Amino acid sequence: MQPNRAIWTYPWDVQDLGLDAVATELRERAGLNRISLASAYHAGRFLQPRSPRRTTFSPEDGTIYFRPDPARWAQSRLQPQVASLVAESDVLRDLVAARDRTGLSVAAWTVCLHNSRLGAAYPDAATESVFGERYAHALCPSHPDARNYVCTLVEDLTHGCRVDAVELETIGFMGYRHGLHHEKDGVGLTAEDDLLLSLCFCPFCRDGAAKAGVDVESAAATARNWLSESFGRAVPTPRLPRLLTEGLAAFAPWPALHAYLLWRSVPVMSLIADIRARAHPDSAIHVIDLAAGWLGGVDQAGLRDVCDGLILCAYDIGPDEITRQTSEARRALGPDRYLGTGLRVFYPEVAGPDMLAERVDAAIRGGASGVNFYNYGLIPAARLDWIRAAGAGLSHHGFSC
Repeated sequence: MQPNRAIWTYPWDVQDLGLDAVATELRERAGLNRISLASAYHAGRFLQPRSPRRTTFSPEDGTIYFRPDPARWAQSRLQPQVASLVAESDVLRDLVAARDRTGLSVAAWTVCLHNSRLGAAYPDAATESVFGERYAHALCPSHPDARNYVCTLVEDLTHGCRVDAVELETIGFMGYRHGLHHEKDGVGLTAEDDLLLSLCFCPFCRDGAAKAGVDVESAAATARNWLSESFGRAVPTPRLPRLLTEGLAAFAPWPALHAYLLWRSVPVMSLIADIRARAHPDSAIHVIDLAAGWLGGVDQAGLRDVCDGLILCAYDIGPDEITRQTSEARRALGPDRYLGTGLRVFYPEVAGPDMLAERVDAAIRGGASGVNFYNYGLIPAARLDWIRAAGAGLSHHGFSC
């Protein structure tokens, strides 16, 4: 089987440029064999350098980009909102229907728990901080309604649209920093500050952790005390300077907090397992994450038991680090699960075709079985040539265009 050579793409890119023109460009100019199309996405403002219709585009917040099956959503408290541009065309279904003609398999790139529209409408389903404040940008993976929303979304994509794969983005607990517009931080939050602010202490998380034997009140008290001390410092001072290299083991001297942090993987991994169980068996389920996915409760090694693989985003790092992170992920997943690497084609992070080729080569050397490039509509057309060139020299790895 040919390895996946994919590019993350927005539906409005396909509408603006035309499905056949996009497919031809991806297949023949960029040398790709898969399009990963946004099926559920958040708000933003995007510069569209090649669009003949709009220089910038600001999508609606927390919407889906396909026509759902109303019967599947009849019992869901959290309801999807269809983006207005779907009235023009259902690009996802059109791409699936055209697979044989275009030669492109279709993945549904799906933002899961990052949904400010739903978080604002249903605050009880959103993350609740240790200070009792709700974060509208982050639905909680412990909340039954949030879990059912994501499972139903993937069920609809796989049984209704019959995509080849679903790529799950933001499937775990979201970080405090990845939040709302115009965020302000005059304190200078450290890595552990951000993690502690990201912890959810909603009733469902409290109950789940308590049933697992965690001293939730002690964990919450430690988190509150640490944050209060951080807020009072003139200059930010990391309490755990090696947190990002040691992982959650850095919290071992504080047993209750450590246990609570370890428990967070339980709702996240069970949610991924539920998604896999409800998805069509012919559609692969892949998690999009970073090497430090443990910050959000994703257990990299555990993914091999609950889904079909991982797409490891390797942004803003050099080839040696890409190989190291990919190798670690391959060891965690084992040889039989899919491992893709996400690479951004942004300047100056990638300044030319040779730099991109080095990163692709590093990923394959580390054990990746595919690559996702970011992002079709955001880059000049000339960088599609870089993508093809990056694949052209990889025949010695068995990964060729």
